[in-house]
Order: sequence, then structure tokens, then C-alpha cells
Amino acid sequence: MGIFSKQNKGHLDKGLEKTKESVLKKLSRAVIGKSKVDDEVLDNLEEVLISSDVGVATTIKIISRIEAKVASQKYMNTNELNLLLRNEIALLLEENNSKLVKGFDAVLENKPYVIMVVGVNGVGKTTTIGKLAYQFKKAGKKVVLGASDTFRAAAVDQLTIWSERVGVDIIKQKMGADPASVAFDTLSSAKANGSDVVIIDTAGRLHNKINLMNELSKIKQVMQKVIPDAPHEILLILDGSTGQNAFEQAKQFTLATEVNALALTKLDGTAKGGVVIGISEQFKIPVKYIGIGEKMEDLIVFDRVEFVETLFS
Repeated sequence: MGIFSKQNKGHLDKGLEKTKESVLKKLSRAVIGKSKVDDEVLDNLEEVLISSDVGVATTIKIISRIEAKVASQKYMNTNELNLLLRNEIALLLEENNSKLVKGFDAVLENKPYVIMVVGVNGVGKTTTIGKLAYQFKKAGKKVVLGASDTFRAAAVDQLTIWSERVGVDIIKQKMGADPASVAFDTLSSAKANGSDVVIIDTAGRLHNKINLMNELSKIKQVMQKVIPDAPHEILLILDGSTGQNAFEQAKQFTLATEVNALALTKLDGTAKGGVVIGISEQFKIPVKYIGIGEKMEDLIVFDRVEFVETLFS
């Protein structure tokens, strides 16, 4: 059985409502008065995808695939276009490693499973960590948080509030402490206490990429003194409502560290949900979680099939 129940499907429909409404309206306009998929329809479709923040490079790839299918069939009804578009995007996401991700209750490959969270300030990083902790705890896992963003007092305070709300342990030091030292203490505590999941927060400064790269590398090296293959997941948080700006952030962080998972937040408040498709395709990094609301339950495991089905049905 898949990870999406009817309740989860309804949850996703509601969370992506603005993007879905925008995409379907634009698609309707793209084919209005047309019975056959021709060059004009394809040009209109290209405009729909780009204006939905799918991104130019990814849009060109999708259009090329659809053009090839249309050419091979000689004649294609515009009614078939929606299904073809849906299938091509789902296939593209699968090819770019956004495979079906296991739910929060899945057996973890490592214990403790260490997640290092990166992303600029303001994208919902701390909130996402809190929601992750909630979902893992709800699934019966013992979670500990590490407050390694020691440059902002607010970051430590916010993470502490989340730890209390969710009911999980947090390891922290005074403001200005060495972030790597906090990570070391967190992993040591997790190992000693039999924790299942460790989530490490990190600073979100992008103004100096060299410093950022050095800091993240140091945190990783120090964690590996406790758990040699840590971190198992480097999760980049991106604000989906920023559209193309999220591409630039992804570019900077993938240069700074070995990001191997993505979470896109704030998709419920925007019509720019197409950014999920473009970022996954362009960076070849799986989207693992999406944020579709403010409640603790509103961070869900990304299911590429359900996502595409929701947007285009």
C-alpha cells in the first residue's frame, strides 16, 4: 500500500490548491479553440510551464518529449495533452531520483539516522525541523535535535520551543558557541541514549560562501568522529513561494555541501508549486518532503505520482 491515504490525498489537494488552479486555468487557455496539438498549442504550453516556475531548462526538456510523441502519432487530440503532460513530468521526476520515498514509519537504514539541515534564514528551516521531529516521533521514533545555528539567539530559542512542543530532547550551548561542538555533543548524546533520529540545525548565511562551506565541512568532519558515516542526509530547505529564487539558493548550497535531499516549504500559499518539478530535474536531487501548511501535520513525504496527479487532474 502507498503512503497516501484518502485523507492524505485530500490534504495534498488543499495544500496545492493555488498552484493547481493556476496551472489548470493556463492549460485551458493554451488549448482553447483547438482540437489538435500543433505548434501553437506547444508554444502556449511552453509559456504555461515557464510561468508556473517549472524553469526554462526543464520546460524545454518536457516540450521536446511531448513534441516527439506528437510527431510519432501524427495526430493528437488536445484532450490527450493533459494526460501526456502528466505522464512525462512523472517520468522526468522518476529519472531524476525523485522516486517514491518511504514514510516516516519506515525502518531507518542507520541508527541513529543523522539529518543535517541547511538553508537560508527565512525559508522555514526551524519550523521544518520541528515538523520533522513531530512526524518521526509520531511514527514511534526517538528524536533528538541539535541547535548548531549558534549565530542567532532566535534560532536556538525557536528550536527549543519546537522541542518542547513536540516533546523531544534538544542539545544546545550558549550563543556564539562552536557549531561543530554542538553537533558533536548531540551525536554523542544520541548514541548514548539510543536515539533513532538526530536532526542538526545549521546557520543560514549565504553572504560568504567560503565561510559557509568551511563551517558545514567542519560540522560534518566532527560528527564523523562520533558516527563515521554521518550525516546520512543533508537536507536543503527551500521556500517554494520564492519561485526562481529557490533555484539560486539550491545552486549555492549544492556548491557548498553535498546536498542529497530537498524539502520545499510554503507551497500552500503560492501558485509557484511548479518549482518542485524544475528544481528536482535541474539538480538531480530528490524532493523528500513538502510543506503545505502551518500545522505540525503539514509537512508530508513527497510522492511524485500523487503530486503530478494532483496538479494536473
